Amino acid sequence: MTTAPPATPRIVTVRQNILKANDHTAAGNRAAFRAAGVRAINLVSSPGAGKTALLERTLRDLNGRLRLAVAVGDLATENDAARLRGHGAQAEQIVTGTVCHLDAAMVRDVLPRFDLTALDVLFLENVGNLVCPSSYDLGEAARAVLLSTTEGEDKPLKYPTMFNTADVVVITKMDLADAVDFDRDLARENIDRARPGVPVIELSSKRSTGLEAWYAFVRGESV
Repeated sequence: MTTAPPATPRIVTVRQNILKANDHTAAGNRAAFRAAGVRAINLVSSPGAGKTALLERTLRDLNGRLRLAVAVGDLATENDAARLRGHGAQAEQIVTGTVCHLDAAMVRDVLPRFDLTALDVLFLENVGNLVCPSSYDLGEAARAVLLSTTEGEDKPLKYPTMFNTADVVVITKMDLADAVDFDRDLARENIDRARPGVPVIELSSKRSTGLEAWYAFVRGESV
């Protein structure tokens, strides 16, 4: 009796095909952004790290200086988009359902709601997750990964792929650093292990510290 050879694994092939299609769509998004002169910024973090709070503060402070808008990704509800609209900017919700990340097709499909020629910066607020979004190019010009002081210093080591794709790492909630015994030096050491040389911004949206460095990044300037 002969034993049948094991079935050829298909999951790798399927994933490769999905990412190839995503990259093709992302290239189209990137071309559209460049043609319109829009800087697209992909914001990624774990849930509760402060993406929406940082965006609220950014919209409030830069309104009138830059033309800003946001595409917001969440599994459900339009709560974050509604919060951001309250600061005078266009915010469009992308409800992903069971999908734990934005992909390039979702971004492509929401772009007709925006007049890209009337924008300087479009924020792509990703779903709160430090795993799935790392593999999906959205067509952005830059990726900002947020890490809050309340999460601990080892997140870059637990999720190295995400941090290794960052163009900047933003440490949020610095106003709580002392209260939660946040080890700033260790956090920076771990970030550098995951992504050597990546710029790091420490800020507090609540206390208004570190925001100018963040705003320089938003404008595309050196941090």
